[in-house]
Amino acid sequence: MGFEILLGVYALVALAMGMSFYRNLGIEKDLFLGSIRATVQLIAMGFVLKWLFTLQEAENFFLVLLFMTCVAAVISGNRGRAIPNSRIIALAGIGLGSAVTFTVLYTAGVIKNEANYIIPIGGMIVGNAMNAASLAMNRLIGELEHARKRIETLLALGGSARQAGEEPARQALKAALIPTIDSMKTIGLVHLPGIMTGFLIAGGSPLEAVKFQVAVVYMIAGTAGIAGTVVVVLGVRQCFEGNLRMRLERQDG
Repeated sequence: MGFEILLGVYALVALAMGMSFYRNLGIEKDLFLGSIRATVQLIAMGFVLKWLFTLQEAENFFLVLLFMTCVAAVISGNRGRAIPNSRIIALAGIGLGSAVTFTVLYTAGVIKNEANYIIPIGGMIVGNAMNAASLAMNRLIGELEHARKRIETLLALGGSARQAGEEPARQALKAALIPTIDSMKTIGLVHLPGIMTGFLIAGGSPLEAVKFQVAVVYMIAGTAGIAGTVVVVLGVRQCFEGNLRMRLERQDG
């Protein structure tokens, strides 16, 4: 595939920016910078991965995963910056969700002690944890803002912070898990997973390909569930000063 083809495909990103401008969404800059960053980062990562796959020491693999987790926490925390200590909350959710999932897969033998297993699969785990954390915090902010008057009235009448934040937390977690649930429902029907397809193209057994892909699907569900739950629980706690008032920072725009 030549670079001229990629430039042609970039018209799709330009179309998305045009739609954003037309609908006054204000995300044209994010789309443009995101597309440039994706290209540069993938080029750089291609060379980095080639080097990483030559490493043998397990501690180096986990340092790479720790770096990924920290970057994911910063990105996800920025999405929820109206919540006090959002980056720490994101780090806790992404870190715990990724660690538990990785440990289960490693113990079950899905992940072998090799760079070409640990790095790509670990990156998938951290990435899905980040997505769930970002969605959870973003939706939690919206739910708390929407219910601000009701929450403040409930607190004024003697209600606890736990009671006031229970429904917004529930709705935020449900929203964070919708993409994962929909993906599980439609896998093999609406979209064909890349890992299974690649395994088959490489000449692997269909049954082995399915088993590995199912493990990945369960991995994504577990990671999203843990990360989303941790982020929502900690996020709600940070948004209240005892049982006195909500301290969610208001967003401009």
